[in-house]
Amino acid sequence: MTSVLKRIQKGDWPGSDSAGNNGIRISVTTKDHIKADGQEQAREDLDNARDIYLNKLSRINSVVRSTADRSSIRDAVASGNVDQVTDELVAIKVLEALDTLTIIDDSGNVLFRTSNQKIFGDNISHEGLISTVLRTKMPAAATEIIAAKDLNRESALLAEKASVRFTGSPESRKGEDVDGMMLSAAAPIFDSQNTLIGLVRGGVLLHSGSGIICEIRRAIFHNPRYEGKDIGFVTIYQDDVGLLSCLRSEDISGVIGAHLPDEIYSQVVEEGKPYIGRDSVSDNWYITAYEPIRNIDREIVGVLQVGELEEKYLDIKNQAVIAFLTITLIGAFFMILFSYFISRRITTPLNKLVTASRELALGNLDARVDIKSMSKDELGELADAFNAMASALQERDEKLKEMTRSRVRRSERLAMIGKLSANVAHELNNPLTGIVTYSHLLLERMPAEHQDIDYVDKIVIQANRCRDIIRGLLDFARQREPNKTLCDVNSVLQECMSLLENQALFHNIQITKELDPKLPSAVIDPSQIERVFMNMIINAAEAMGGSGNLTLATRSDPIGGIIEIVIADTGHGIAEEDMRRIFDPFFTTKEVGQGTGLGLAISYGIVKEHGGSILVESAVGKGTTFTVRLPVIAGIRRQLQDPHHRRRGSRSGFLCCDS
Repeated sequence: MTSVLKRIQKGDWPGSDSAGNNGIRISVTTKDHIKADGQEQAREDLDNARDIYLNKLSRINSVVRSTADRSSIRDAVASGNVDQVTDELVAIKVLEALDTLTIIDDSGNVLFRTSNQKIFGDNISHEGLISTVLRTKMPAAATEIIAAKDLNRESALLAEKASVRFTGSPESRKGEDVDGMMLSAAAPIFDSQNTLIGLVRGGVLLHSGSGIICEIRRAIFHNPRYEGKDIGFVTIYQDDVGLLSCLRSEDISGVIGAHLPDEIYSQVVEEGKPYIGRDSVSDNWYITAYEPIRNIDREIVGVLQVGELEEKYLDIKNQAVIAFLTITLIGAFFMILFSYFISRRITTPLNKLVTASRELALGNLDARVDIKSMSKDELGELADAFNAMASALQERDEKLKEMTRSRVRRSERLAMIGKLSANVAHELNNPLTGIVTYSHLLLERMPAEHQDIDYVDKIVIQANRCRDIIRGLLDFARQREPNKTLCDVNSVLQECMSLLENQALFHNIQITKELDPKLPSAVIDPSQIERVFMNMIINAAEAMGGSGNLTLATRSDPIGGIIEIVIADTGHGIAEEDMRRIFDPFFTTKEVGQGTGLGLAISYGIVKEHGGSILVESAVGKGTTFTVRLPVIAGIRRQLQDPHHRRRGSRSGFLCCDS
């Protein structure tokens, strides 16, 4: 059997020739869609047929379950007197159009057959459905193959109906088959103690006189004829032999008793997979779909086939080809005419956009597109977006220029401040040294009870403050290149705290250290970095007024190649308007006489010289967190194992001013 797809690719359709092949090439997309629609419809028809088939099985199951739930049936089985309900069971069988309705005990022995009341006592627990219900004690329904001997016990008439279809049929692939295919259901019977005492089994034999096949066809194919031919058919196979079909009597002889082709048998019966293809029935081609029918044990016992006349889809294809060619020719004419006018309307604005874009690329940020001459369509929106982009670029360029000018002015101002600071510090340092020296001498020589000793002491304090200011000015003006070496930053930070934690300012401060023991060493100037830490720690203590929580933490970021040192306090915080100025020289929020405003500026310069950065987070009333980020040079970690490369850093916290 040749599949639909192969036939279409070869152009092997009834009445096709070379001219037809040319037409198929023109409409190959439409043809493929129609072929796909036909196959999809065959799948839907098969789904519908399966639903109707299973619905029939479900109805039988409902009848059997309701029969098993009848109190009269339960009492009769429990008492062993089934004869008292024989009339009731026969009435149910006739009313529900069942072929069999049988009562079975809890061991699988037949107690009563409505279709053959003379034979009972035989054991049928070997049947799959009966075995399953006895084991699970749950109702079940499935398509079952009833052995010829069991079918004869049920009814000789049923056995005769099952064997009629083999008259004149070719030799079966598995030998002559006289077993019956039945829609069967079984339900347990329980006594008042909920103990299994028996079963009710009912079923409908599938044979040439069954109404189910016509019921399926009527539900799927609303118009049974197309151009005088069957528009579709439904066939049920027992194993691989045609069992019943809804074709006309003159066409049915080629289906009933016929075997499935080898290709379909292999895929559907042996592999258990659905199949969609093409079949010839009574010189008419049908798109057909097959799927297996399984018993209660999931074994394949038959096949359900649905076929739909292919000619209907061929006619649709031919009509589509003609419509396609007509529309294509008419459309081509109008498209040529329309494209001429539309191209004129498109290319002119595009040329303007291209010209403006080139000017913008050459640096002319004043380039714009005249929107007034543009239409109010997508090109107009594009021109408007282009003008907005050019304006945004121009505005950003002006901002960058202004930012650059501001940075240049700031650099020049800082340079001037640096020179002025160095000159002032140099000129003031010598006389201030004399004042400090002689005031110390006066203090040493004056007796403790001298009336002027307080005045001299104030001179010493203020002179030392002036010396600190001058030293800060020199440090700011003469920031030297860092003398870098491989250092353990944790050790540098701990030495800072060992110098500070015994001072009175830190006595009421709770210090928490969260130092990463695996922190990689960094190439730094330890004395400069120690000064940065000390400045930030003292600032934190002063912000807390000598009371609060001070957190010192270190951590590493292997991906970024940096280490971070965190100094956090619970002080009063920094106001938002002051955040942008905290690194400016001479900016301070402390009271007059409490600071010079150079500490953070110097610290910022030191960290910047090390290729690092300082991040500040602050909330008024909650505290401030300074994060110093320093780079780690790749490959340096291997030197940590060598003690000669590990240096703890300088202890110098205070620098002397030279003249």
